[in-house]
Amino acid sequence: MAPLALLSVSNKTGLIPLAKALTESFGYQLLSSGGTAKILEQQGIAVTRVAKYTGAQEILGGRVKTLHPKIHGGILAQRQNESHISDLKNNGIQEIDLVVVNLYPFLEVISKKNVTLEKGLENIDIGGPTMVRAAAKNYADVSILTNPEQYETFLKVLQENKGVVSQEVRFQLALEAFEHTANYDIAISNWLGERSSSQSSPWLKSIPIKQNLRYGENPHQKASWYSEPHAGWGGARKIQGKELSTNNLLDLEAALSTVREFGYSENQTTSQKDFTPAAVVIKHTNPCGVSISDTLESALKKALDADRTSAFGGIVALNTLVNEDVALELKTLFLECVVAPKFDESALKILSSKQNLRLLELNSEAITKAEKNHIRSILGGFLIQQKDEQPNNISDWKVVTNKAPSIQEKQDLEFAWNIVRHVRSNAIVIANSGQSLGIGAGQMNRVGSAQIALNASGDKVKGSVLASDGFLPFDDTVRLAAEHGVKSIIQPGGSIRDQDSINACNEFNISMIFTGKRHFLH
Repeated sequence: MAPLALLSVSNKTGLIPLAKALTESFGYQLLSSGGTAKILEQQGIAVTRVAKYTGAQEILGGRVKTLHPKIHGGILAQRQNESHISDLKNNGIQEIDLVVVNLYPFLEVISKKNVTLEKGLENIDIGGPTMVRAAAKNYADVSILTNPEQYETFLKVLQENKGVVSQEVRFQLALEAFEHTANYDIAISNWLGERSSSQSSPWLKSIPIKQNLRYGENPHQKASWYSEPHAGWGGARKIQGKELSTNNLLDLEAALSTVREFGYSENQTTSQKDFTPAAVVIKHTNPCGVSISDTLESALKKALDADRTSAFGGIVALNTLVNEDVALELKTLFLECVVAPKFDESALKILSSKQNLRLLELNSEAITKAEKNHIRSILGGFLIQQKDEQPNNISDWKVVTNKAPSIQEKQDLEFAWNIVRHVRSNAIVIANSGQSLGIGAGQMNRVGSAQIALNASGDKVKGSVLASDGFLPFDDTVRLAAEHGVKSIIQPGGSIRDQDSINACNEFNISMIFTGKRHFLH
């Protein structure tokens, strides 16, 4: 008996070539329903309608089409089980060897504005997921295709193996099928959860997989990316470049969180009070160059100039429209990724010459939709905490030294304080005139981080400011800063030896501000 394939797809991409190849090259008979059957018939492809095969007409306006024992018996029957085969014969059921199903476009529907609850519910597929799960469960005897991108590979397998599909291939298809239905259910539960008065967040319970990555932090580590489809990075548009890696995503996250300190807008001429054109360069999740300026081009140049050696192969985040001038500056150095709210056509034309450069557009709406908690895994569980993104309350800051910072120093202290919260502890940032000069990150002692940051600042360090993410337990950091010409320091305060640092600042005529809030980042 000829093999039987059941085709019932919402996404009709590649349907006709697949159906023709199955019937003409591999001798399959086709079983189909609804719109899928209609398209096949219009193309002159022989197909049996599900209603004719089952003897049961579609009912409830098409809500019930394939929910029938002759369909699911044919899918679920184990070929080596004599009892199963006997049941098929007694009920006139034919074995179904291939199931090709993709589901109602629920995500596409709910992504539109003002979608009603009724509209969303009507686009929840019932028969489709049931067939997919049945076929995946019985992968030992049935192949299941859920994505048009699988068709070409599947036909190649049939061609190379004279119509036979190995159990290994069927297992992989089953795994992808269960991922497909799991993501579908997660999307539904998340959408319904947004309409619930419950305090629980469905996002914390389940997040759909976006893609399997090539590898994790290192090539020997497997990795997958889970993300809400239209929120955060799941809502970013990759314009060009290679596939994103685990390290790319971690660096992009660090870059975006840093650049958003200065506002984030698609409109370069925005009059937002809390917006300043800003550029951030990240290397291994730490900023190596940050700058603000009157224009994005100027901010980018200053951010790159802060440490062009470290910036090589780095990640850049920009907080407003990328135009031709900005794109030309981006071309001056090898970079892995660039993220911005928007790229204009002239910028895209210039950057298209760097084909491996990953360009991502991430608008402010997608950021707003993202989960507000910070979630990290630990052995056997995970930690959930509020993100450290509360705005500065400058009115709580206190000048604790005899000398008060100048107006320019105050501006630089606030700038450096905005950066230091995004640097791994122990963190020290040296800055001047809206530009980072040196950054010390992740050292086991604070004076070690200060030494790195001050040395990296070079000759520009004189007249600069220093920010520390935690208090200064000894006066050694102040004395080191004084040797290099630092004029003002900002730190949380709170050490039992705060007075030691205050006294050292007074000794060297350095102003110091206590913020009363620390910003550790582990």
